[in-house]
Amino acid sequence: MENLINRFFKYVKIDSYSDPDSITCPSSDIQWNIAKVIVEDLKELGLEDVSLDENCYIMAKLPSNSSKNIPTIGFIAHMDTAPSYSGKGVNPRIVKNYDGKDICLNEEKNIILSPKDFKSLTRYIGQDLIVADGNTLLGADDKAGIVEIIEAIKYLKEHPEIEHGEIKIGFTPDEEIGRGANLFDVKKFNCQFAYTVDGGEIGELEYENFNAATAIVKFQGRDIHPGTAKNSMINSILLANELNSLLPVEQRPEYTENYEGFFLLCEMNGTIENTKVEYIIRDHSMEKFNEKKELIKEAVAFLSKKYKDAKIELELTDSYYNMREKIEPVMYIVDIAKKSMEELDLKPKISPIRGGTDGARLSYNNLPCPNLFTGGHNFHGKFEYIPTNSMLKAKELIVRIVENVAKYDF
Repeated sequence: MENLINRFFKYVKIDSYSDPDSITCPSSDIQWNIAKVIVEDLKELGLEDVSLDENCYIMAKLPSNSSKNIPTIGFIAHMDTAPSYSGKGVNPRIVKNYDGKDICLNEEKNIILSPKDFKSLTRYIGQDLIVADGNTLLGADDKAGIVEIIEAIKYLKEHPEIEHGEIKIGFTPDEEIGRGANLFDVKKFNCQFAYTVDGGEIGELEYENFNAATAIVKFQGRDIHPGTAKNSMINSILLANELNSLLPVEQRPEYTENYEGFFLLCEMNGTIENTKVEYIIRDHSMEKFNEKKELIKEAVAFLSKKYKDAKIELELTDSYYNMREKIEPVMYIVDIAKKSMEELDLKPKISPIRGGTDGARLSYNNLPCPNLFTGGHNFHGKFEYIPTNSMLKAKELIVRIVENVAKYDF
């Protein structure tokens, strides 16, 4: 536990946000800082084929110690943190033997992590929790996953009596801005299947995610002096508002859960003359996903016909798809993870991801890739926390999966 915590503290203190406005890979130069530290750590562990490529992707392997024909498997996590909240100057600390009461993260700013707001805290009474100081996110997403993978591989290397096949590990940049799998070299990784370690609370096991698209709509109106605007002005801001009113209110994120999809208006910028709006569209069902895309197309077409003197353009781009389609033919990889959890007295919490992971994209690149828990809660903000016991269990789960792959009758 001590080694795991020390490594986690070391990594979260290295700022590594990704930048959605950049077109480079990695999107921010600071991601190289953590990548170089991780590479040196992997070399120190004595792993083979440790590499850091020109796009900031890390790969390494632990060779097989068996004469049996055991499939090569992989474990993947991402190095970047969400750009939506600062990860600079993370100051982690341990709340020992949590008593179920409010946790003061920052006395000066009166920032309180409270079970009144976050009921999940009550499940960890008596356990140690890691938190930040209220000024930054913690970075458990996904530095916890990196640490859990490394510590599991370290354990396997130190216990050669545990039979295993070849194991690959991969750490990616830019997952938080949807690009983590863009330049991941699946051929070089050369695995039959892999697991991302990028989930939330203890027990999570996921092999379904949203189908995802981005819709950008540009409105060009006509700016006329308001004193003489009658029958001449076309206010592009109002056209954008009218588009939003045509989309179903009940299909907004704040009114949906589980398998229910949504339209999220995530950006609107404009003037009377020009306005741009951006939506993300999500649904687990491919049929409903396509229906949502048709709906926004029809809404734009309706407004274009209604306001003939305006110019309205729609850019609709698919981002990723539900990995379930690629996982179902090899469901044994989910069964192995589920069995491994049960052997560790963990209750598998199998549920659809209301988002996406690198694993979704990789699954469509012929690397089936379900998602395992890291143990963290409240990612991407100042109230993020992670129980140390959950991190330890994640490490143990990786080890047990490796053991069970070696025993599985393929």
